[in-house]
Amino acid sequence: MFMKTKIHTIDATDESLGRLAVKISIILRGKDKPDFMPNKDNGDFVHVKNIKKIRITGNKLKQKIYYHHTGYVGNLKETPMGVVFDKDPGEVLKRTIFGMLPKNKLRAQQIKRLKVL
Repeated sequence: MFMKTKIHTIDATDESLGRLAVKISIILRGKDKPDFMPNKDNGDFVHVKNIKKIRITGNKLKQKIYYHHTGYVGNLKETPMGVVFDKDPGEVLKRTIFGMLPKNKLRAQQIKRLKVL
């Protein structure tokens, strides 16, 4: 009864980061399909192009901080969003979408279907 997976190509030119991430997370989860079930992984593939032309509103590039811990005592690393965006704009989009997906074992499978071109 499951529908076949498709590939959605999205152009990120002049799209807001959060609004684009919501659209993509809905497609990755499969919530746009009539046979959606929250415990099944039946979403589609998403290819995003022109990610460098995405619109980030406000002062997020300076004020938003990404954290990661190295595993050693006292080694909580901070990186501003602007630095991450300059290195790899796709990483900013992936982190935003990653936070919107459900926090369970399906999240790892769903984020693998996202490809930033």
